[in-house]
Amino acid sequence: MATFILIPGMCHGGWCFDELAEQLRDHGHRTFPLTLTGLSERAHLLHGTVNLDTHIQDVTEVLAAEDIHDAVLVGHSYGGMVITGVADRVPGRVSGLVYLDAMVPQDGDSCWSVVTDQERQWYADVVETGVAVRPLPFFDPRATPHPLASLFQPLRLTGGLAPSLRRVYVYAAGWTGESPFTPVYQRLREDPAWTTHALDSGHNLMRDAPLDLLKILLDAA
Repeated sequence: MATFILIPGMCHGGWCFDELAEQLRDHGHRTFPLTLTGLSERAHLLHGTVNLDTHIQDVTEVLAAEDIHDAVLVGHSYGGMVITGVADRVPGRVSGLVYLDAMVPQDGDSCWSVVTDQERQWYADVVETGVAVRPLPFFDPRATPHPLASLFQPLRLTGGLAPSLRRVYVYAAGWTGESPFTPVYQRLREDPAWTTHALDSGHNLMRDAPLDLLKILLDAA
């Protein structure tokens, strides 16, 4: 039995993993789909100081409270920033990392620094208060504005990422137009420390390729 911690991308809550979480539980695994501070049912906590560190702490506190020492951290899109920070800060509680069409940051990277100009244009579309980015029009109706500070704060790594940590990257090859994650996938598929997969799917892998994604996660467990 593995313990999966599922981290959504921008503007989404843990609900985006509902079907996947149920399937993982059906296979006997513990599964925690999390909603990060300031989003979805936690949108009432949104304010200008909610940043990447806040979201990393959201996860580390769950690991501590649930006494988890073998977590497989799964991050979709922006969630890649979060799971990287978590694994660096509490390496003794993490056994594997799975990036779902996600950012794989290095020390000092921020979302703003690693994405394309097209993505940056989206980040500039903020709500009236200036503290959050609006969801894109085609997002699920449950999507809520995403804390802006989390996109600009650089990730600071301490060197805690264990070399033996299992690392999996799942690339969505079915984007309409340019994918900001293509360079990431091309780099990692040449790295023997990584297991990589390319699925014929749009960015929302949980919706577009659920069976393939489930198999990959079961293998990662």
